[in-house]
Amino acid sequence: MTAGDEVGVPPRDDVAAMEGYHSPQLEVDVRLNTNEAPEAPPAAFVARAAELVGAVRFNRYPDRAAGELRGRLGASHGVGVERVFCANGSNEVLQCLLLGYGGPGRSAALFEPTYALHRHLAATTGTAVRTGERDGDWAIDLAEWDRLLAEGRAAGRHDPAITFVCSPNNPTGRLEPADRLAAILETAPGLVVVDEAYGQFAPRSAIQLLGDHPRLVVVRTFSKTWSLAGLRLGYALAHPEVVAALEAVALPYHLDALKQAMGCLALEYEDEMVARVARLVTERRRLVDGLVAIGATVVPSDANFVLFSLPGGDGRALWKHLVDRSVLVRDVSSWPRLAGYLRVTVGTAGEDDAFLAAVADFAAMASRSA
Repeated sequence: MTAGDEVGVPPRDDVAAMEGYHSPQLEVDVRLNTNEAPEAPPAAFVARAAELVGAVRFNRYPDRAAGELRGRLGASHGVGVERVFCANGSNEVLQCLLLGYGGPGRSAALFEPTYALHRHLAATTGTAVRTGERDGDWAIDLAEWDRLLAEGRAAGRHDPAITFVCSPNNPTGRLEPADRLAAILETAPGLVVVDEAYGQFAPRSAIQLLGDHPRLVVVRTFSKTWSLAGLRLGYALAHPEVVAALEAVALPYHLDALKQAMGCLALEYEDEMVARVARLVTERRRLVDGLVAIGATVVPSDANFVLFSLPGGDGRALWKHLVDRSVLVRDVSSWPRLAGYLRVTVGTAGEDDAFLAAVADFAAMASRSA
């Protein structure tokens, strides 16, 4: 039986061939595979959030413009409300960017290995993908960028229409060097979308460059640093013309009233967020030191996760061993250039200790059998 035999109409050919973007959700004691914050929001936030539920007028549509939330976000970043677009997680922001500026006859550029959803969303919107490589330090290779530009000039005007720069990059954790980003911003024919889902964990942000580069878009999320992955709230900071295009392609009333209220409330707890990020950065150093002590190869990280491999490079076997010990990390060993690698989220000290003990046990068994 082929796709569409029972329904009577098949999906698009390219959609029928797709696999959705998934990360395993298994019942384990230690879950370190999706880069969630290990700490819940402050108790005071949770208490006030419960009060806000009672104040929501559920029988009425929400503020379509999300004016209060956008205004508060803009104020926190020093930009006007006209430069802020909010959506259901940063992934919906990315989807709207591709709906507005991608599509048939246009292309998006990305540099592997990187966040897989950039490619997936491009495919779902009918946007062609131009792929460049990263160098030995996992930074964007500017020779590859020049190659993509040459291909774009041959293909037509404004190609690539969108260039994705994931910084810090997922799954490598590396903050893009300033000179690489500057070179791309100066020469890109279309939008440059800097995906800063992990931006607050890094020492530098592209937000400060917005005033000098009208084609720059910076995308952020509340999922990681704000401990609100369950809320699904993200936003873009961009030129007003870009924001207007995103609003044009977004579904009406796509941002519900409760989400808007919770987002505004979260911004009142910025000091707590900053302190939480600082604790995770400290724990990240301890996690890296522990992996190095075991003998792992560790990629320096500016995010809330660490990319690593063990000698021998059997990432899948290590992943299965960890699951057997009730520890779940992300197996990225099938991603481009990442054979043997796994990605682990920085957790609590107790979670990280359980992870390190399981990795050390696997390394010891591998050493005995060698």
